[in-house]
Amino acid sequence: MTVLTHPTQTQIVVIGAGIGGLTAAALLAKRGYRVLVFDQAFVPGGCASTFKRRGFTFDVGATQVAGLEPGGIHHRIFSELETELPPATPIDPACSVYLPQESQPINVWRQRSQWQAERQRQFPGSEPFWKLIQTLFDASLDFQRRDPVLPPRNGWDLWQLLQAIRPRTSIALPYTFLSVADALRGYGLASDRRLKTFLDMQLKLYSQVDSEETALLYAATALGLSQEPYGLYHLHGSMQTLSDRLVTALKRYGGQLYMRHTAERIHLNQKKATAVTVCHQKTGQTHRIEAQHIVANVTAPNLVKLLGEQAPAGYRRRIDKLPLASGAFVVYLGVTQDAIPPGCPSHLQFLDDGNREVAENNSLFVSVSHPGDGRAPTGQATITASSFTDVRNWRRCKEYRQLKQRYTEDAIARLQRYFHLNQETVVHVEAATPRTFQRFTAREDGMVGGVGQRVSTFGPFALATRTPIADLWLVGDSTHPGEGTAGVSYSALTAVRQIEQS
Repeated sequence: MTVLTHPTQTQIVVIGAGIGGLTAAALLAKRGYRVLVFDQAFVPGGCASTFKRRGFTFDVGATQVAGLEPGGIHHRIFSELETELPPATPIDPACSVYLPQESQPINVWRQRSQWQAERQRQFPGSEPFWKLIQTLFDASLDFQRRDPVLPPRNGWDLWQLLQAIRPRTSIALPYTFLSVADALRGYGLASDRRLKTFLDMQLKLYSQVDSEETALLYAATALGLSQEPYGLYHLHGSMQTLSDRLVTALKRYGGQLYMRHTAERIHLNQKKATAVTVCHQKTGQTHRIEAQHIVANVTAPNLVKLLGEQAPAGYRRRIDKLPLASGAFVVYLGVTQDAIPPGCPSHLQFLDDGNREVAENNSLFVSVSHPGDGRAPTGQATITASSFTDVRNWRRCKEYRQLKQRYTEDAIARLQRYFHLNQETVVHVEAATPRTFQRFTAREDGMVGGVGQRVSTFGPFALATRTPIADLWLVGDSTHPGEGTAGVSYSALTAVRQIEQS
């Protein structure tokens, strides 16, 4: 493969075809740049891609999308790309949460009044806390819609940040250094174990950490985004439709996508990013691709590896000191429709009481396909169940197959308490571990979700899209605002704006 710099266009290389990388690439191509995207996987999408087995289509990791409503980040981006949004259905309830030893769920309803009635019934006396969450959510969303750059790294970034501040958004400023647990203590709710358990379960899905550590301002967004007029959405077909449409837009505007190409090194000259060495996996040939800008849709540890000894010492130290990110253990089940209880919601969450063979007592997040949504043949369905796991347990495990089997059996046993799973109803079983994610996504240690949204790593204290190296940009879930397809798309938009300004 020979790639030459176009004489009249700025050439940009994007490393990684996850949602963040594809979004940045498509927007840059639409704005007139020559864009080349390289990814080591078979299909684009990263952790929001899919795979097929025996007629079933399984979402690899992400199973829901935010930001499709008018004014939402995906709606804005697809409008600029003049591309239709993939068809989707609002998820209602957004999640049905089962606390330990409880048979009735806490339903996170989409309609605000319905969710308010639910939480007042479930958590008496907690309404002042929820009203604070709503106030901070409204202020944060108003702030975010003006496209602030966080954290700012130069004068232009700071000006974008200051322009986004209004009197009605500045109400959130005093809460910048507080965690969710701080707010609970402030309202005398620290001893409400049911409320704290529920918050821990929900926040772990979005922020990677529990209520004791999650930044209050981030939690306000995570807990408020599922209510109308916003909401979480279930894509028809699969999560792959999101990346497929971004690829279509990328190519329409002249961008090029090369799958099965591994980025091996980012080259610098005079402290500026200038080129990427890429290896063609099939032929083993390597190519040095010159670029005026390089956009890395990778994890922060992966970026340091690509830089090698060229990585600035302070940047390397900061990334090395980040708390260890979580991995995921996922079970993918193809089942007959008889396995699904009547009225089953599309997303559920379970937490056991700890009496299990597997030591890690994380909650189990479950996604169930809808009839006719393209994920399963007629009369059948998919069940995807994931839980967080310590990547160190899998890194150098000598009995990997046995450990994987124990986790699989444990997950199925937990699912059997709700679903009708037996030899007649289960058609296909498959599991993924951090090793699986590392192999197929190349994320360091198979980590998922990115940097935990603690007070010390969120917002003004987060990793920036603008790296210390000129013309090198970091997008994805390591940067503000982090988790989810909406978050990584916002980071991509931020990097695109910064590239245009530069």
